Amino acid sequence: MVQELNSIFEFSLSFSEVFQNILVALVCGIIISFFYRRTYQGPGYLNSFVNSLVVLSMITAIVIMIIGNNLARAFGLVGAMSIIRFRTAVKETLDIIFIFFALAIGMSAGVGLHLLAVTGTLFVGVVLLFLTKTNVLTPSQKDFLLQFSFSGNGSGDEKMFLGILSKYCKRIKLINVKSVGDGEASEYSYYIGFKSKVSSTEFLNELKTVKGLKQVNLFFDEEYF
Repeated sequence: MVQELNSIFEFSLSFSEVFQNILVALVCGIIISFFYRRTYQGPGYLNSFVNSLVVLSMITAIVIMIIGNNLARAFGLVGAMSIIRFRTAVKETLDIIFIFFALAIGMSAGVGLHLLAVTGTLFVGVVLLFLTKTNVLTPSQKDFLLQFSFSGNGSGDEKMFLGILSKYCKRIKLINVKSVGDGEASEYSYYIGFKSKVSSTEFLNELKTVKGLKQVNLFFDEEYF
C-alpha cells in the first residue's frame, strides 16, 4: 500500500523533457491559432478564444505528463476535473473542431511524440485551410432571408418589388406573408439566391425605392437552411 501511494508522487521525466514537451505544445498551439484565424468565417470571432487554443495545448501536455503511466493519477485528475463547469456555449462547429485539435496535439506533445505533434498540426491545419478556402466539399450557393413590410395600394406596386427580385435573384421562394400593425401592411419573408456578381447593397437600395415598402432586412445564417 505504501509503495502504491509513493508511486503517485514519483515523477520520472527530467526538466529537459518537460521543457521540450511544453515548448512543442506552445509552438503547435501558435500554429493552430494561425490556422483558426485563416479559416474562421463566422461573425463571432474572439481573440480570447484564439489565445485559449494556445494555452489549451500547453495545459493538455502538462496534464498528460502528470498522468504518465500512473492509473491512480488518471483517476485523481478525472475527479478533480469533474468539478469544473463550462457555461460558455460553443455555437460554431469549427470552434469545436479546433478545441479537439488543440487537445489532440497537446496530448501528443505531452507523451513526447514531438514529430507526430508537429506533423499532425501542419497536415490537419493545411487540410482545414484547403477545405475552407476552396469549398470543394460544400455547395457554393448562398441563400439569404429577405424580410420587409409592404403597404402598397395595388398590384402595381407589388409587381415593382417582384420585378426587382427577378432582376437580382436567380432563386426566389416565398415562405411567409403576415399582417402587421392594424392590418394595412403585410410582412413578406423570402429565401433568395443572388445572381453572380450582384451587390447586395445595390439590391437593397433599389428595393427601398418601391412605394410602400419599408423595414427591409437581409439575413444570412446557416441555421436557416
